[in-house]
Amino acid sequence: MADWLEALDSLARERAKAGLTRQLRPRAAGDTVVDLAGNDYLGLSAHPRVIAAARETLEGYGLGATGSRLVRGSTGPHAELEEALAGWLGAESTLVFSSGYLANLAVVRAVGAVCDLVVSDAYNHASLIDGCRISGLPVRVSPHNDPAAVAAILEAHPGRAAVVTESVFSVDGDLAPLAALHEVTAAHGALLIVDDAHALGLLGPSGAGGVAAAGLAGAPGVIVTATLSKSLGGAGGVVAGPAAFVRHLIDTGRSFIYDTAPPPAVVAGVLAAVGIAREADDRRAVLFERGARIAARLREAGLSARDPAAGVLSVPAPGPEAAVAWAADCRDRGVAVGCFRPPSTPDGSSRLRLTVNAGVPETDFARALTVILECAP
Repeated sequence: MADWLEALDSLARERAKAGLTRQLRPRAAGDTVVDLAGNDYLGLSAHPRVIAAARETLEGYGLGATGSRLVRGSTGPHAELEEALAGWLGAESTLVFSSGYLANLAVVRAVGAVCDLVVSDAYNHASLIDGCRISGLPVRVSPHNDPAAVAAILEAHPGRAAVVTESVFSVDGDLAPLAALHEVTAAHGALLIVDDAHALGLLGPSGAGGVAAAGLAGAPGVIVTATLSKSLGGAGGVVAGPAAFVRHLIDTGRSFIYDTAPPPAVVAGVLAAVGIAREADDRRAVLFERGARIAARLREAGLSARDPAAGVLSVPAPGPEAAVAWAADCRDRGVAVGCFRPPSTPDGSSRLRLTVNAGVPETDFARALTVILECAP
């Protein structure tokens, strides 16, 4: 027994030397920290309509769903949310999961029934990478955002492939060339799977996401996943695509069949958030103005930053220790920022990840930007 615990202690010491130790920091309700680390892009998690919808449903259904979606976990709010998401995303059908991570696992695994290769962008999220691993299919990792490289892989492959990408990448915040990728996949009879987590609510008509912004909503051969925990301020995940594919997930998706459904109260809150997000052009305008302002101020200070494609802005740090110290200094002054180090960063570098929140009051946002610049290494 002691040997394996000693081995874990040794690994922990190695991570500490490399500046890769992680810590849980519980926050209190109503804390006054300015949040530029979370993903509540539109500031909807505490919107009065969202809270009211969740509270009413909590009183009607209780705390949990009490079972998987196929047992007792499917409720009226689940069905209403799936209908609303299908209309918003322009999809034939949608299916709600308890997290975006589980939705991604289910989708990539499911295409193993009709594909014999997965092509995955080098910077894809861990959930997509894990989906590739459990799919049982051969996996080719393509250079980041390189449709020509994807085309070369597909040209050399005689069967049907699935190409997997994010729309807005979760660490660097850059935008995938979805229209070009779809042109490639359509030409080779491949499927295109797009994780729209960081674009839903922000890009496209009425905030319908990066796929909609690229003109691909409901396009043949396109499957969309997203989380309900970012712009919609709640929890859960969704898969949007052809009805036949959703039917396949219901029948065979292990992370759907064997997982407890998301709580009805959370689902009802998300449903209310969808209604707000569709009409939230004013909030989106604030978010994009703030993103451009942050990037400009960082560049003026001699730091590397580009205007974000959506709500994620990545700022390189000299190394993991410097990134940790930068984030800690900001936190000590009342500003929360993301600190990303290997293995979260795909290229071995470390950085702060700033996420723009349109719900933060302007005076707090301006102060947070000043703090970030003053604490820079």
